[in-house]
Amino acid sequence: MPYQCPLCELPLTRSDRSFVCNNNHQFDCAKEGYVNLMPVQHKGSKNPGDNKEMMQARRTFLAHGFYAPMRDKVAQTLTHYLTPKQHTVLDIGCGEGYYTSYFQQHAEQQGHQSDYYGLDISKVAIRYAAKRYPNIEFSVASSHRLPFADNSLDAIIRIYAPCKHEELQRCLNAQSIMITVTPASHHLYELRELIYQDVRLHSEEAEQIDGFELIDDLKLSYPMDLTGQQADDLLQMTPFAWKASLELRASLKQQSLFICQADFTIRIYRKS
Repeated sequence: MPYQCPLCELPLTRSDRSFVCNNNHQFDCAKEGYVNLMPVQHKGSKNPGDNKEMMQARRTFLAHGFYAPMRDKVAQTLTHYLTPKQHTVLDIGCGEGYYTSYFQQHAEQQGHQSDYYGLDISKVAIRYAAKRYPNIEFSVASSHRLPFADNSLDAIIRIYAPCKHEELQRCLNAQSIMITVTPASHHLYELRELIYQDVRLHSEEAEQIDGFELIDDLKLSYPMDLTGQQADDLLQMTPFAWKASLELRASLKQQSLFICQADFTIRIYRKS
């Protein structure tokens, strides 16, 4: 178990339904199976991360399979770059576990017997993930303070997730990989066009990460045919939902067909 104490950074060992370090800092497992490794002094707000409504909208939208092509591509890329042996893989910003669970299942189908971990700052999302996917170790924690020991991870997946570069360097083994997914230039352009008068295209400049080499850069684009309700669910799982008026949402829901572009950039980095 590669967890480390978020207070003193000593290794955490499991004892029954708790994780304990040698300084006797104890973190109890919830009944759903996850562990909360977010000390109250590290929180920026009372309930950080996505709320229940945002999580429900994302879960409903993803269940329709609109992001499945991206999910499948990341899963295939992960098994391509990892040899079929025991690996420790972390999904940062995993939400309710939709991607994490699929990555693990795909890896097992390819003969990879890896340990998968999911991390998110949202307790409501992690609670749902742990309850639905008991084969994955989930934790509530900050992506800026990863609760993992030095050099303990073989791969990290970041789908839109922010993270400190120093933490990526610290936790990943030498020659390990990181896969990032970011919005390409026209991602959700039609939806943003409803909200902003002047839509700015997403930057496609690759993230420069000290100690990492960019080894592959992939693009994935396709149109999504959405009902009005599905378009509203998509809106509610995006950061610019806060800019949408009630009138705009009502109008969007009434549409019988809303065509919106999915446009992703998938990059693979190797720790040098």
